[in-house]
Amino acid sequence: MSRACFVLLVCLGFNFVARATATNSVARIWDERALSAIRADTPHPPAQARNLFSLSVCMYDAWAAYDTNAAVGYVYHAKHTATNLLAARNEAICYAAYRMLKERHSYSRTFSNTLVLDDLQMAALGYDTNIFSLDPSTPAGVGNSVYAAVSAWFINDGARQTNGTQSAPYPDYPSSQGGYVYTNPPLATDRPGIDDGSEGTNGPGHTVVDINRWQRLRLVNSVDQNGFPQGPIQNYLGAQWLGVRPFALTRTNATLPWIDLAGPPPHLGEMGDAEFRNSVVEMIRKSSQLSPDDGVILDISPTAFGNNSLGANDGTGHPVNPFTGLPYPSNLAKRGDFARVLAEFWADGPSSETPPGHWNVIANSVSDNTNFVKRIGGTGPVLDNLEWDVKLYFALNGAVHDAACAAWSLKRYYDGWRPMSAVRYMGGLGQSTDPQSPSYHPNGLPLIPELIELVTTNTIASGRHAGLTRGKIAIFNWPGQPTNAATQHSGVKWIHAENWMPYQKANFVTPAFPGYISGHSTFSRAAAEVLAAITGSPYFPGGLFVADTAIANTGTGLTFENGPSQPVQLQCATYYDAADQAGLSRIFGGIHPSVDDLTGRRTGSLCGKGAWAMAKKYFDGSIAQVPFALTIRSLNPAGCELRFNTVRGFYYKLQSASDLLETFDDDPDGFVQAFDTSMVRIDTGAGAKRMYRVVRASTP
Repeated sequence: MSRACFVLLVCLGFNFVARATATNSVARIWDERALSAIRADTPHPPAQARNLFSLSVCMYDAWAAYDTNAAVGYVYHAKHTATNLLAARNEAICYAAYRMLKERHSYSRTFSNTLVLDDLQMAALGYDTNIFSLDPSTPAGVGNSVYAAVSAWFINDGARQTNGTQSAPYPDYPSSQGGYVYTNPPLATDRPGIDDGSEGTNGPGHTVVDINRWQRLRLVNSVDQNGFPQGPIQNYLGAQWLGVRPFALTRTNATLPWIDLAGPPPHLGEMGDAEFRNSVVEMIRKSSQLSPDDGVILDISPTAFGNNSLGANDGTGHPVNPFTGLPYPSNLAKRGDFARVLAEFWADGPSSETPPGHWNVIANSVSDNTNFVKRIGGTGPVLDNLEWDVKLYFALNGAVHDAACAAWSLKRYYDGWRPMSAVRYMGGLGQSTDPQSPSYHPNGLPLIPELIELVTTNTIASGRHAGLTRGKIAIFNWPGQPTNAATQHSGVKWIHAENWMPYQKANFVTPAFPGYISGHSTFSRAAAEVLAAITGSPYFPGGLFVADTAIANTGTGLTFENGPSQPVQLQCATYYDAADQAGLSRIFGGIHPSVDDLTGRRTGSLCGKGAWAMAKKYFDGSIAQVPFALTIRSLNPAGCELRFNTVRGFYYKLQSASDLLETFDDDPDGFVQAFDTSMVRIDTGAGAKRMYRVVRASTP
C-alpha cells in the first residue's frame, strides 16, 4: 500500500462476434464488441460515453494490475505477478471487460440478443463464462476483481443506472427530487407552428411559453435512429448528467456546469438578442444550400477546407501535406451534395455508434494505418498492440465521458433552444424589417431577398410563391423529407417559415435534449485533442483521413433522401479538421446554430486536454505523487472545518494529535475513498492546539 503524508462472432441478425487475430488485441476485440452493441441499441450519447469509459477503465486497470513498471490503475490499484504476463493480462482483461459489458447490456433495448453475443464473444476467445472467482492468484480472479471494483465505482456516480429499464434506461430524478421540469409544451411536428397539436374549441393548441428554452417534440410514428418506437412525445435523455461524476473535470459548486466558457446561449428579447436573430437566419441560409441543383461547386480538399483556429470557422486549408511535402489534390463537389453527405456522415443516425463510439472507430482506423507507429506522444519505444489499445481507450473514452458530463451539464443548466422552434416561432410572428408593411412584428424574421420574403398577392400570382398564403413569411429552404426517400430528393423551394424542418428524417427530426451546447462538437474536439496528443501529431497518418465512402455512393448513399447526385469524398488532414466537420454537420442538419457548435468545440478542447493530462499521470505512476494540501477554518462556537484536495479513487484518512511530538490518532472513519477532487471534514470537538494531517493510500 503506497502512502503519502502531508501536514497542514457469431451472427444473430445484426451483430457479430470477433475472434482474436495476430494483430487485434483483446482490448480491441472488446471495444469492437461494445461498438457493435451500441449500433443495435437505442442511442443515448452520454450513457454510451459512460459505458465506453467504464469498459476502458476495466481493460486498463486489468492491464496495469500486471504492470512491472510504474503504471497505476484508475480504480483497481492492487498489483499481481504472472509467469506468462501476456496470457495473464489477456485473461484478466477479458473477464473484466466481459462482466462490465454484461452489466451494461442488461439495460439495452436489444438485451436478449446482445447478452447472448457477449457470451459468444467470451467463448470465441476461449474463456469460461462461469468462472466468478475473485482469487487474485488467478488472472480470471483478477479480472473479476477489477470488474467488481470498477462497477462499484460507477454504480452510484449520478447516472441512475440501476433506476432504469431496457425500454427506459437512465431515468431522471422525479421532479420532487430536483428532476427536470418542462417549461414549454411539446411541438407537434406534423402541423404548422410550434404548438402541441391539442387544438380544441378554444382555438390552437398550447404554444411555447418561453422561446429561449428547449421545446421537446411530439412526433407522428416516432422512432429513434435505429427504428425503435418512441414517444410520441420526447423524454429528456440525460437530464441528470449535470450531476454525473467525470474523469478529470473539477468544479467547486455541484449545481453549476463543469465548464462554462460563454455563459448562456443568446436569447430573443434578452441578452444576445442580435445573435439569436442572426443564428436563426443562419439556419435558414444553410437549409437553402441543401440542393445539388443550384450549380454551386466547392473544393472540399484539405488544401481549401479546414485548418480553423479553435472555436472559429476561419480556416483556409493546409498549404501542403506534411508527409508528402506536396499540395493536397483538389476535391470538387456540389455544395448541396457536400452539405447533405456531411450532415448524414456525422449525424450518427441509423446503426451508428453515436458520436463517442464514432471516435472509437476513427481511433481504431488510426491504429490500423500502416503509416502509423505506436509510440506515446510520437516518441519513445514502440508499444505492442495491447498496451497501445488499453492506453488509447482509457484516454480517449475518459475524454468523451468528460465531454458528455460537460456538454450535458450545460444543456441542463441553460435549457437552450433548438432551431426548429426558433425558426418556426419567428416566422409565425411575421416580418421584422418594415413596420409599415403587412405582417410586421418586432420579433419576426428579417426580410432578405431570395431567402426570406413576404407572401403577397403579386408574388402568388407571379408563381414565385405559388400555393402559399398571403401575409405569411416564405423561406427558400429544404421542404422536408420526400415521399419516397429512396428515389426522390426534395431540393429547395419556397415554403412557409412556420413549416421549417431540419435536414433529418420526418419521424426523428431533433434529439431529445436541449441544444446548447452541441454534443457532437464537444465529443469530437475532446477526442481530437487526445488523438493529437497520444499520436504526437495533429495530422492523420499519412496526412489524410478519408471518410467511409458508403454514404457518398451516387443515388443510394443518403438515407434522408436520394443522393448524392455525384460521388462525394469527405477528407480531413487533421483530427481537428474532422472534429470541426462534425460540428459543422449539425448546422447543415438543422440541429444547432453556430453558437452551440463553436462553444462546444472550445469546451471539448478543455475536456480532451484535461483527460490526456490526467491519463498520462496514471501511465507513468505520477498520479500517486500528486501533492495535496490541508486547510483549516475555525467554526463558531467550537470546532473546525478541514478541507483537502484529493485524487478520485484513492483513499484518505484524517489523523490528529494535540502536539506534533505525540502519536497521531486515526479519525474513526478510517480510510475514505475520494469520489471527487476534494474532501471536507468537520471536527466539532477540536481544541485550540489540535494538530491535523492526512494520509493517502492506494488501497484502504
